[in-house]
Amino acid sequence: MKRWLKTMGVAAALTACGLALSACDKKPAPQAAATPAAADKEYTIGWTIYAGWMPWPYAQQAGIVQKWADKYHVKIKLVQINDYVESLNQYTAGKLDGVTATNMDTLTIPAAGGRDSTVVMVGDYSNGNDGVILKNGAGMADIKGRPVNLVANSVSQYLLARGLESAGLKTSDVKIINTSDADIVAAFGAPATTALVTWNPQLGEIKKMSGAKEVFDSSKIPGEIEDMLVVSTEALKANPNLGKALAGIWYETMAVMAKDDAAGKAAREAMAKLSGTDLPGFEAQLKTTYLYADPKAALAFMSGTQIVDANQRVRTFSFDSGLFGQGAKSVDDIGIEFPGGKILGSPQNVKLRFDTTYVTAAANGQL
Repeated sequence: MKRWLKTMGVAAALTACGLALSACDKKPAPQAAATPAAADKEYTIGWTIYAGWMPWPYAQQAGIVQKWADKYHVKIKLVQINDYVESLNQYTAGKLDGVTATNMDTLTIPAAGGRDSTVVMVGDYSNGNDGVILKNGAGMADIKGRPVNLVANSVSQYLLARGLESAGLKTSDVKIINTSDADIVAAFGAPATTALVTWNPQLGEIKKMSGAKEVFDSSKIPGEIEDMLVVSTEALKANPNLGKALAGIWYETMAVMAKDDAAGKAAREAMAKLSGTDLPGFEAQLKTTYLYADPKAALAFMSGTQIVDANQRVRTFSFDSGLFGQGAKSVDDIGIEFPGGKILGSPQNVKLRFDTTYVTAAANGQL
């Protein structure tokens, strides 16, 4: 596989994707014909600021959301949640029908909380967008004995554990200080903060600060931190057109932002502005985001063995860290289902499903 968006957001491999998407839009397959949904049902999807998720608010701004919602006779509302963990809490509580989330956080918050969730697509994996930063440190081993600011029980804690493992250390060798993603940049400015873990765009801002040294990042664990769109399984079963519309929105937006022309640049500039940075800053973040812009590439990843192996590691860490909840007795308490019927954990309690239905439709020109 290769990175789909390069330094300037250009994806030569997107030519095929763009053609496939065009075919999807102009020649819909008979089986994909839309069926009217209940007129009064509006599906609310929550998102937070992160390079791999900025296509969603841009799509709403550009009218792409409305276009596909109209095509499939569904109402879709995208809402920004300022705090990432809060977005997952709202989704778990049923206040949102879908949310942008990582694989680990979906497993440990909504799935552990009992909400049955389906991955509509894996949009990317973090390829350097998450990092461990030290003050006055040369390498990962220098973190020993330090307090570490991060969003507790999130992928930041997972990245920390993987980094510690690489240096022959354990979680008990540091002290975790729970810090909101909204407060993490300011926290690094405090004299007492000597180590932290975060993701972009906050990571990029901190790396510019005096004394900051990145000693470990997610490019060292490719494919393990997956950035996804997750939707209530109940909602998708009630109305599969929701999944079709969301897949159409995503892959049309991918094709637009990857263009090496004025339209592509304008799309990336808009995403940069929505995320609070400029175009160079946003494109720097894209360089560390392994985007599955082509639905065929996403389908290959979601159907392969790498995703199973990655989530085996993630679920083991999550259970060992007590993130399944006090009542969990085994790593197998929560089931994770993959394409082809492969299940990690309990088949009787599947709460996280990697479903390729909608990505397959996009890859085959059936949207």
